[in-house]
Formats: sequence, C-alpha cells, structure tokens
Amino acid sequence: MSDSVVLIPTYNEKENIEAIVRKTLSLEKDIHILIIDDNSPDGTADIVKEIIKDYPDRLYIEERKGKLGLGTAYIHGFKWALKRDYEFIFEMDADFSHNPEDLLRLYEVCKNDECDLAVGSRYITGVNVVNWPMGRVMLSYYASAYVRFITRMKVRDTTAGFVCYTRKVLERINLERIAFMGYAFQIEMKYTAHKLGFRIKEVPIIFTDRTLGQSKMSKGIIREAFFGVIQLRLSNTKKRHRTKA
Repeated sequence: MSDSVVLIPTYNEKENIEAIVRKTLSLEKDIHILIIDDNSPDGTADIVKEIIKDYPDRLYIEERKGKLGLGTAYIHGFKWALKRDYEFIFEMDADFSHNPEDLLRLYEVCKNDECDLAVGSRYITGVNVVNWPMGRVMLSYYASAYVRFITRMKVRDTTAGFVCYTRKVLERINLERIAFMGYAFQIEMKYTAHKLGFRIKEVPIIFTDRTLGQSKMSKGIIREAFFGVIQLRLSNTKKRHRTKA
C-alpha cells in the first residue's frame, strides 16, 4: 500500500489524461492516482477505465454526475483518501502544467517533517511560468500579492493548485465548511491551514501552460477569488474549523 495518492480532477481531458497518468505511475516512488471526473462528454472517464486494466491497484476513478466545480472535486477526493491509509495527499492538474516529477520534491519536504503542507510555487524564486501571455502572468502574480496583503499569509503563490497535504492537515480542516470552488478554493485551503497553525513550505517549480485541451479559467472564477479573499479575512476561520480539532 502506497503512502501517497495524487488527486486529479478532470473535465474534457482526453488529450492529456493517458500521458499524465502513465508518466506519474512511472515515477520511482510507488504512488497512487485518483481521477475525479465530472461526467466529461469527451470520454475522459472511458480512457481512464481502460488504463486501470494496466494498474488495477494504483489507479482509481470516481465519476460525478456533472461539472460541479474544482473545489468540490478536491473535497470529494480528500474524503476518499482519508477513508484509506494515505499519509500524503496531492493535488495536480491533468494538463502537464505541473511536472509529475516534482511530486517527489513536494513529498520529500513533507516526509522529512519540514512542513505540513508543501506548495509547488511559481513565484518563490521569481516568476517561473512558461507559455502564458504576459497579461495572464501579471494577473496571477498580482493576485497572489493581493492575497498576501489581505490575509497576511507569507505564501507567495496562494492560488497554486500543485500541493501536497499531510494527512493531519486534512483531518483537522472541516471540509464541510470550505466555501469556495475556483481559485478561491486554493486560497481558502491554504489560509485555513495557516490559521490552524500548520507549517507551509513553498517548493520552486516551473509551471508550463497546457498545450492540449482548453483552460477552465473564467471571469466568475476570478471574481470569486477577488471577493472571497476579503470574506476569508473577515471570517473567524479558526473558530469555524474548531469542530475538527
């Protein structure tokens, strides 16, 4: 039984899913994958089910009835992982914007007790982003600066979706009280862990924009993040999650 599982939410990722799964499962570490598919009309789930035949004890899929949002997909995955014996639970995109080899670097800092939550960071050593238009880079970079200003967190890449959680973090956070679904979900999870006293460490990565498939970014996601940060700062996050202590 592996001590690690990678959660990969999918919606219309048929161009990427087989390659990302096989690359991740080829790593020198024994690691499992859970695909959380939101009823992709392009047949992503069918592709995964075929690959499962090659990795019946390492690759799993949970299918949902529709496109329910990134945040709920990860929460679904967190609950699935916590019902099993995994000690390290990762978030990763399906489109190779995150290099699967960097999973090992996130794992090492958590395994060696350097932190409770490791973040694959685009901005801890400058701006390490490939193939994004300048406007997108500026939006992301200054969004993280805005979040730091409002929340007083020291994390430089607050919207990062490449993360390793230790089990104790997810057991302590009351997942039922996580409110946001898009970029704000990533911010809320980090901010909640921060307010609960967990150690967060950023590990520098190079983020490469997808070359296949379509981005899921929308104006609604951006608005949620902008106003959601203010709501987080005004809320008593520690009190809201006290039931999980």
